[in-house]
Amino acid sequence: MSTIQIYDPALCCSSGVCGVDVDEALVYFAADLDWAKQQGAQIERYNLAQQPLAFAENAVVRAYLQRSGQDALPLVLVDGEMALAGRYPTRTELARWTSGSGNASAPPTACAPGTGCC
Repeated sequence: MSTIQIYDPALCCSSGVCGVDVDEALVYFAADLDWAKQQGAQIERYNLAQQPLAFAENAVVRAYLQRSGQDALPLVLVDGEMALAGRYPTRTELARWTSGSGNASAPPTACAPGTGCC
């Protein structure tokens, strides 16, 4: 199974789903990330505000930041190679990167009870 590394911009907490003004994209991504982990995906996530050394020590991430700047985050690596930049992956993309395990056809469309995103 592939290893997915997500390099987040500076967020207030590890998931970005905190505080009063929560980015809706982060809420959906958190639900998709939980789903992928339940399918057995190996996911590592780094927050620029809390783990700047992880960004500096990875040559791919360091080069990306030098070229595009931190405003171009998030950056997603799959097995050490750049797979996506500038937005968070969809559930379908996560499923493809983790060998298509599980059913990716039903991502949550709203933060409703029982979806795990609230």
